[in-house]
Amino acid sequence: MDGAISYGQMTEFDPIIHAPIRLRLCSLLAVVDQAEFVTLRGRLDIADSVLSKHITTLTEAGYVTSKKGTLDGRRTTWITLTRAGRRALRGHLHALQALIDASGTPVDPTSGTEGRRVGELAAP
Repeated sequence: MDGAISYGQMTEFDPIIHAPIRLRLCSLLAVVDQAEFVTLRGRLDIADSVLSKHITTLTEAGYVTSKKGTLDGRRTTWITLTRAGRRALRGHLHALQALIDASGTPVDPTSGTEGRRVGELAAP
C-alpha cells in the first residue's frame, strides 16, 4: 500500500510524550540544559498542579529530572530533559513526521486543501 506506515515507524510513537502538554514541555526542555518550573508554567500557561502532574509522569518514565535549589534567595525547581527523554522525543517526532508524510496532507493550514479529496492531494 502506497504511503502506508510500517509498524517499525510506529514503535517510536510514545504515548507518554504524546499528551499535548507533555509534548510541548519536552519540546521546550529540548532546547535548553534546564528550565525553572515557574518559567515552564508561564510558557505553557498552565496551573502549578497541572505542570507538577505532567512532570511527575515524565519523571516516572525517566524522561526528566527535577532538582530543587535557590536562585536570588528564593526556592526554585529546575527541570531537565534526560538523555532517555531526548531519545524518546526524537523518536516520537520521527513517528509523527512519518504519519504526516504518509498522509500526503500538507502541514500548512493555509495551503487551501479544505474540501479536496485524498487523491487530489497527491503530487501531480
